[in-house]
Amino acid sequence: MKIFLNGKLVPEKQAVVSVFDHGLLYGDGVFEGIRAYNGRVFKLDEHIDRLYRSAAAIALKIAMPKSEMSDAVVKTCKANGVKNGYIRLVVTRGVGELGLNPYLCSKPQVIIIADAIKLYPDELYEKGMSVVTVGTVRNHVEAINPRIKSLNYLNNILAKIEAINSGVAECIMLNTQGYVAEASGDNIFAIHGKKLLTPPSWCGALEGITRQTVIELAREAGYEVREDVMTRYDLYTADEVFLTGTAAEIISVTNIDRRPIGSGKPGVITQQLCAAYRKLAAETGAPIK
Repeated sequence: MKIFLNGKLVPEKQAVVSVFDHGLLYGDGVFEGIRAYNGRVFKLDEHIDRLYRSAAAIALKIAMPKSEMSDAVVKTCKANGVKNGYIRLVVTRGVGELGLNPYLCSKPQVIIIADAIKLYPDELYEKGMSVVTVGTVRNHVEAINPRIKSLNYLNNILAKIEAINSGVAECIMLNTQGYVAEASGDNIFAIHGKKLLTPPSWCGALEGITRQTVIELAREAGYEVREDVMTRYDLYTADEVFLTGTAAEIISVTNIDRRPIGSGKPGVITQQLCAAYRKLAAETGAPIK
């Protein structure tokens, strides 16, 4: 495998960073997870734009222009023969001294990995997944703004541990006010009739690229979509619930806290949106050539 590291494609074993990199020492950096479908990088411009917004929000200056970063993503996919896969694009603060001062770091490190991914087994996509509400509260939005896709994922990891220890693959995180924020790694939607609800970013939800794509597809299909405050009541009483994410794509939730959702099977609207998403992903994107 070839890894893009600071302007060069290098063999995997040579793709190393310093132990003094603040991305390793303090989780100081930003990243994007991106998908390739059918020889095209899906929503590449949107992912690159969000990466640079995240970097700006933490005062991390990326020396590479956006166009070069986009070209590097495509180049890494081509070098690894990835036509259908997952790209992890990481920018760390770079090498610095022991201590938190980010301004002592010399140069940001740019890392791009292109490989295969399978987040959940096929059975969960066919039958739907069970999730639980966990006690780990989502970070306060004024502590770490959820619109920043940072390397510091400990909040999400603690929630994931609770989910796994409860015998499920994913969970629902609430914010400090008790409102639904998101899953440990995905956004969440609840369907009531022909209306889709999803938490806004100020409730602790990442403004996901897949989330936004689903919002657009749902509106094109004639459904009402609202970003609104949600409680567990809105999930328990929903006709359908599903999660969205770059790695997860769209996956139905059929049981929450041991309560069946709707019919207990993936719903019609969720399946309709899944089909529309797959069609769009297969037909659009930056060509890998």
